[in-house]
Amino acid sequence: MKLALIGATGLVGQKMLEVIAEQQIGFSELLPVASERSVGKLVFVSGKSYPVVSADEALEAAPELVLMSAGAAVSRRLAPLFVARGAIVIDNSSAWRRDEDKALVVPEINAGKLKKGPQIIANPNCSTIQLVMALKPLHGVFGIKRLVLSTYQSVSGSGQKGMQQLEDEAEGKQSVQPAYPHPIHRNIIPHGGDFDASGYTTEEDKLVFETHKILNDPNIAITATVVRVPVSGGHSIAANIETDKPFDLESVKQLLQAFPGIVVQDNPAENQYPMPLFAAGKDEVFVGRIRRDFSIANGLNMWIVADNLRKGAATNAVQIAKYLIDNNLI
Repeated sequence: MKLALIGATGLVGQKMLEVIAEQQIGFSELLPVASERSVGKLVFVSGKSYPVVSADEALEAAPELVLMSAGAAVSRRLAPLFVARGAIVIDNSSAWRRDEDKALVVPEINAGKLKKGPQIIANPNCSTIQLVMALKPLHGVFGIKRLVLSTYQSVSGSGQKGMQQLEDEAEGKQSVQPAYPHPIHRNIIPHGGDFDASGYTTEEDKLVFETHKILNDPNIAITATVVRVPVSGGHSIAANIETDKPFDLESVKQLLQAFPGIVVQDNPAENQYPMPLFAAGKDEVFVGRIRRDFSIANGLNMWIVADNLRKGAATNAVQIAKYLIDNNLI
């Protein structure tokens, strides 16, 4: 299998290379693609080096599988060209998530949406992935009526520019190309993406739309506030959940513990709860601070944390690829 990776030198692209090695994704040829100025540079998988090639060279090679993490504009231009040459494209950008005919996939939840043949598969937004992982086991038993979400998103979610801005400001320097309109060091910014006429942002809209699509339930009422925090990696979500049916907390914890990819960390007496510092480098979604919301009937609070570059992006995309390979869909 020829495998192309578009955006191979970016934060998510580098993580994809790591996860490809960890998941032992077999390939006959690896075609790492980045910007023209990166052509010829080397990337590494399992200690072996591969030179970066141009997008045109990768297209000419007609790979069977393409992983893309180079932004929506690049994806809209290149993904259809690879599909026309027979490829399955797994895209990490927002370009295709709203298309009705494109599967938006978290393998533990809706891998059944995947099919054989050339196509574009959308990888969800990082915060959405960890959210729906924690919601899915509860929705199937109790039904979810309403969600009030507050996210605490790390600067790595803004790519290299976000990381650099935090590092520069921590050193007392002015960032040359800041990712945010305000300082992020020793600050929090209630702003993710672009504002729309309603006062919500594109990052908040993604949480609403993508949760509806992945859980296949447009009737869940959802409101969200996205906040950028001065943390280098790992996203956190405070989720207030109203269920259709009554629940007991022990059943909630058991359902979460039994769901693949979820780790429950919930022992307040020992100060045990999820934190991004300790989720770093891990593929699981961590859930804690599980407690009843006494202000409403069937109210539940949870704290959800994951490494946004791994399960929130690279790992989920490679897991999709592995499912396709293991089920002879590619």
